[in-house]
Amino acid sequence: MLVFEPCVKPMIEALIFVVFPFCMLFAAISDMLSMTIANRVSLLLAGVFLAVAPLTGMDWATYGWHIAAGALVLTVTFGLFALGGMGGGDAKLLAATSLWMGFGMPLIQYLVISAFVGGLLTLAIILYRNSDLMIMTRNNRFLSNFADESVGVPYGIALGVGGLIAFPDSPLMIWALGRLAG
Repeated sequence: MLVFEPCVKPMIEALIFVVFPFCMLFAAISDMLSMTIANRVSLLLAGVFLAVAPLTGMDWATYGWHIAAGALVLTVTFGLFALGGMGGGDAKLLAATSLWMGFGMPLIQYLVISAFVGGLLTLAIILYRNSDLMIMTRNNRFLSNFADESVGVPYGIALGVGGLIAFPDSPLMIWALGRLAG
């Protein structure tokens, strides 16, 4: 394990505690308001993971498996994007988030929770678009994309919620929490 000055370790923990949740919230809000997830969100998630994970003492084999999880998810989601089944921002966010989760239960939790929340969100948007409430609120800044039948579902909301729920079980979060407890 690498040795750091005492002030550097808390910075690593701070990055873990702040970057992932911030990116998930930013992606969800951004997708809700603009129907886009900026590339910088996925790049920030990937870059911080790639830089920070080895500094936590993660062995290289595990690090490689995390990269493989991200690559596999990117391959599958890119295929779905090519078929028109998902947006490009969603595909990149899923892959970047998968880096943090790695292969195992956190990734499964993330995918299942995101799919479930995405299904509920889709159903809610369909119901909203067919309601009288939509007529009264369609010009609201936060609801305008939900009302617009020409756009899809801002799935970044579901990915953000799924990521935030699964994050406490992710390897980096467990490491950071262990550092606080120890």
